[in-house]
Amino acid sequence: MSNKVIWYGHATLGLETDGHKIVIDPFFNGNPATSISPEAVEADFILVSHGHFDHVGDAVAIAKRTDALVISNAEISGWFQKQGVKSHPQHLGGGYKHPFGYLKLTHALHGSGLPDGSNGGNPGGFLLTTNDSKKVYMAQDTGLFGDMKLIGEEGVDLAFLPIGDNFTMGPDDALRAVKMIQPKTVVPIHYNTFDVIEQDSHAWAARVEKETSVKVVVLNPGDSLDF
Repeated sequence: MSNKVIWYGHATLGLETDGHKIVIDPFFNGNPATSISPEAVEADFILVSHGHFDHVGDAVAIAKRTDALVISNAEISGWFQKQGVKSHPQHLGGGYKHPFGYLKLTHALHGSGLPDGSNGGNPGGFLLTTNDSKKVYMAQDTGLFGDMKLIGEEGVDLAFLPIGDNFTMGPDDALRAVKMIQPKTVVPIHYNTFDVIEQDSHAWAARVEKETSVKVVVLNPGDSLDF
């Protein structure tokens, strides 16, 4: 079975696995890191890690156009239902076997207020076990936390970690996260979208590969990676 992930810029990812198309934190309109229109994106499922505008983004429009199922925490799922969108609620530490694999919501250190001021519940990340047993950790927006070591004990094949600093982990803490998680491959995300989160991803990659045995893949917005 083939698995492919696309980085659209910021924390927006596209995942294709076992014939299913999944979009994570779809932020296209107003995203200076991508030239892709949300109308060009197809999705069977949409994962939303927390309620901020740059992660909820175009989820409602894409879900209504594609009839995708939104998966998020209970508060955000309820908010989507009020927008006329199908949703599946989960919560931190809870997992569920979806058609594309077993998805667990992980802890994240961040905020989650929705764009209209509604309660966005607790922010999270995602740990996906695909149907061919690949483990993918999408940390999304988070600071460093010690339980990343527990996530690493799952045996992570591919991790997506923020490096932008200011709103999330910066390069130093992201390097510490890599050392705790020990994924086979890591991809940096959530940087260079705005001036306040500008970072040199190649310099970070060099540090990671010097200090660990983890492979780093630096993607440009729109690039894909097979795993």
